Amino acid sequence: MLHRVQDFIDRHQLLERTALHLVGLSGGADSVALLLILKALGYRIEAAHCNFRLRGDESDRDEQFVRNLCWLLEIPLHLIHFDTKSYAELYQVSIEMAARDLRYGYFRQLCQDIGAADVCIAHHRDDAVETLLMNLLRGAGIHGLTGIRPKNDIVRRPLLCLNRQEILQYLDSIGQPYVTDSTNLVPDVMRNKIRLQVLPLLEEIAPGATANIDRTANYLREAEQVFQAELNREMAELGGSSCDAVAIDRLLQLPSPETFLHEWLMPYGFNAAQTAQLMNCLDKTGSEFRSASHLLVVDRNQLVVEPVCQPMKSLKIPETGTYCAAEDMKLCIEEVEDLAISKSLDCATLDAAKVQFPLLLRPVQPGDRFVPFGMKGSKLVSDYLTDLKLSVLQKRRQLVLTDAQGAIIWLVGRRTDNRFRVSDETAKILRITIKHED
Repeated sequence: MLHRVQDFIDRHQLLERTALHLVGLSGGADSVALLLILKALGYRIEAAHCNFRLRGDESDRDEQFVRNLCWLLEIPLHLIHFDTKSYAELYQVSIEMAARDLRYGYFRQLCQDIGAADVCIAHHRDDAVETLLMNLLRGAGIHGLTGIRPKNDIVRRPLLCLNRQEILQYLDSIGQPYVTDSTNLVPDVMRNKIRLQVLPLLEEIAPGATANIDRTANYLREAEQVFQAELNREMAELGGSSCDAVAIDRLLQLPSPETFLHEWLMPYGFNAAQTAQLMNCLDKTGSEFRSASHLLVVDRNQLVVEPVCQPMKSLKIPETGTYCAAEDMKLCIEEVEDLAISKSLDCATLDAAKVQFPLLLRPVQPGDRFVPFGMKGSKLVSDYLTDLKLSVLQKRRQLVLTDAQGAIIWLVGRRTDNRFRVSDETAKILRITIKHED
């Protein structure tokens, strides 16, 4: 067994001989076996135990067992207690999710504090199969059907080459006791039902079912690499992995547009149902979809996505000076005798005598009109922005600066109003400059 685990570690490049590795130790059979195997293989390890205070005396029993085991093995132990129920109520998540968040948050911080390279978790092959089946029942895509990965960020899983029965036989062969979490013996939550009811039934129907499902997950991991390589190539052609706009006509030329959309939008928080709905709206300009963090708009031949942000509030400007228009933008307004006209898009130069305070900086509104510099007749701001081929989202973010009469004096960052232009009669210039801060 030690050789099998070492071969698995080497094949997947999980652990370094010279590094310090943290072991998540619950006291159960799997984590105890992991601790003993890594110690026997000569790795430098320390243990970490989380008491979630969910099972009363049983939680305290587990903690004491872990203390005694690490003392006997002369392995440094780190302990922490969590008020898991209060955390779950505060963040409105399930107890299982709360425990997971607390556990991995603690492991990450502890690795930094003690200089550990990673944290080793005792997931085995049966756990990977359970995860695959759970994801299958939830309608997961190819990524969800690859089981549990040997390594993910700082997490390492050296026991994925073993099944639960092999772990129990190993502990029995060396006479090593362990504790049992009674909640794992009750078929209440989905994972327990799969472990206690579904997998035994599958083994009865088709002996070796668990091993075969795990083998299928390995095949899918290989297929996933081919899939990801092709997806990355298509993403690069359409604008890069972090692109915020995709041309619809090019999208529809792909072998599977919906799959591409799902993979592109998933990091932005959009789900599979929204992707399917979006596929039916590709020809409906103005259609919008929201995730918790982003907004997607169908804009002519484009899909445009950007972070959701609060619309800017109007800013009243009573006189010259410097004003904070947003967290990263200031507006500097000054009267100067230098009559040089600025050519920068971030600076407007107007005839000071023609501008009446107070000014108002605000988002563009439907029906706004102005006289673009160099023209005589007025034009709808929306039409002007359309002529510039701006997206719907860019139009919504557009700001205008108006005078005391409500007339637009500057389409901010784009064009001044011809009625306020500098002429031969101009004595002073009102210079308005946008300053973006890092």
